[in-house]
Amino acid sequence: MHADYITDQSFNDITFSENDIKYKEYENCTFTSCDFTSCFFVAVAFIDCNFLDCNFKGTKINHVSLRDVWFTKCDFTSVNFAMTDQILYEFHFKDSLLDYAQFYSLKLKKMQFINCSMIAVDFMESDLTEALFDNCNLRHAVFIGTTANKTDFSTSYDFIIDPEKNKLKRAIFSTENLAGLLKKYDLVIK
Repeated sequence: MHADYITDQSFNDITFSENDIKYKEYENCTFTSCDFTSCFFVAVAFIDCNFLDCNFKGTKINHVSLRDVWFTKCDFTSVNFAMTDQILYEFHFKDSLLDYAQFYSLKLKKMQFINCSMIAVDFMESDLTEALFDNCNLRHAVFIGTTANKTDFSTSYDFIIDPEKNKLKRAIFSTENLAGLLKKYDLVIK
């Protein structure tokens, strides 16, 4: 096995340094309670990997491939995902902190965000077609030029989305969260 290709490994309670992750490919690996805050992700691939209770707060991500990756109870505060590899990727978040994260202009089709805090997240010009926002706090999240066709917002809350500045064909909302679509009209809804 080549040193830059790691498969079927478990990493527990490790604090990775700046260069520990660069130019590596991880397949079918599990990372539990790891700290990546000092890392600079360059040319890294994660395939069929799971991250549980890991800290990525403020981490620099540059050309990272995420293929069938789940992040559960992870902290991604202020992480910019704009440079993730857009070819053959799929990643999801559950019970995670994504406040101030940036997904500007990314194709995030069928993405799942489950029980996440997403305060002031930037989704400008992103494609969220058929994404799921299940019980997410979207306070101050930015949706401008976003495609959210068939996206499910029905259980999420505290968002403001202007239907005139976004594509929302067949997007799903509950009657309780419709006020977020009408905010710009300064209506009183009872």
